[in-house]
Amino acid sequence: MNYPGRILLLIVCLAPLWLRAQTPVAPDWALPGSATHKQVPPPVGFHRPTITFATPLGIFDGQSDIGGPLLPGNARYDSGAKQYTLSSASYNIWYNRDEFRYAWKRMSGDASLVADLNFPEPKGYSDRKAVLVFRQDLDDDSKEIMAGLHGRGLIHLAVRPEKDSNLKEACRLMAEIPPVKAASIRLGIEKHGDTFALFASLKGEPMRQVGTTAELHLEGSFYVGIGFCSHLPVTSDTAVFSNLVLSPAAGKVQ
Repeated sequence: MNYPGRILLLIVCLAPLWLRAQTPVAPDWALPGSATHKQVPPPVGFHRPTITFATPLGIFDGQSDIGGPLLPGNARYDSGAKQYTLSSASYNIWYNRDEFRYAWKRMSGDASLVADLNFPEPKGYSDRKAVLVFRQDLDDDSKEIMAGLHGRGLIHLAVRPEKDSNLKEACRLMAEIPPVKAASIRLGIEKHGDTFALFASLKGEPMRQVGTTAELHLEGSFYVGIGFCSHLPVTSDTAVFSNLVLSPAAGKVQ
């Protein structure tokens, strides 16, 4: 075999190994639950630095891949449709650290955030999360409170009261995920001092408060925005946020 032929053969033989090397490998604890495997909290002290992009997106000041996911996320804004599309391959928003794509705005004082949420891909993982989030900072273990819609229809308000502590559910509601791509569930979260409330409209009815309120003290300025987590560390998925309203006052969820 001539020299060029040997080089070509070597490339063909090594290509599969190179491709495998380029595919990130998720640690076993980060893999989603199944009949034979249960996702567990991260090892003690495990954190990854957040990757932040000073790129405005619609009304938001910037974007971040919270927790440095193994694969980069993506976000885009359709100004005509006033629609935000967030994509991410990410481990979870739970336990004592998060991974998700986040579009955010710096704010202080009271605020209300509301949006229509839907999943364009109906067959995504059941625990994927589209969220409305208030965070103290952009670290993966930040104090935060979120209103979340899961892929299987769970809606809840959850809070991480201190840095590096576990998220705790404050209230929940089960909803039927609309089978049509264009259909959405409308969620809202309201901050009044240190008190937060969750609101929902499942079938176009007026927004109503869900469950009890939760308490979280955020010092000075904080981050408010929308996020998405696929719950699959190396598989990307997408959520769409539309008819979004972010107001610097409480009582504006509608």
